Amino acid sequence: MDPRRWLHEHSLKLLAIRDTPEAIAGGIAIGIFFGFTPLFGLKLASAVFFAWLTRSNIIAAMLASAMHDLILPFMPVIYRFEYRLGYYLLRHPHEWPPPLRRIHWEGYSWRSWATFFTVGKEILVGSVVMGTPVALVSYFLTRFFVAKHQAKKQAQASGPSPQKRGNADPTNGEGN
Repeated sequence: MDPRRWLHEHSLKLLAIRDTPEAIAGGIAIGIFFGFTPLFGLKLASAVFFAWLTRSNIIAAMLASAMHDLILPFMPVIYRFEYRLGYYLLRHPHEWPPPLRRIHWEGYSWRSWATFFTVGKEILVGSVVMGTPVALVSYFLTRFFVAKHQAKKQAQASGPSPQKRGNADPTNGEGN
């Protein structure tokens, strides 16, 4: 699977959604925000619920959750950084967690609920701190690009203006 082609196809689906730019951008931001959380199996449901709750576009939230899965191979590194950040923020006095001596990259060990319950509070705080700015930036960028695309489509649908077609205004005495 070519990631660039997949991303292009999903971005075209995003631009084809008929809704306000704010609702689409809200759905994207919510989907990306929940993509950073370690809530395995609940990311999509959480994104859909919060998109519905905020009257954002649910399809956009689902697409953003799916697009976030492109970085799935990097999630162990992202989760480790989120854990370190959350650990630092929750400790008084602030301190970094002890270094990992040995990392076990076994199949599902890093995606297990048992692992989540041992480091859950730290990784949730870190994911909120990391996901919030990324979601905000994605909201404003998406709103800008969707509004621009919709304005362009509306201008194309209304057709060229009479001055651009070469027709003169019949009220001022100029003819064709």
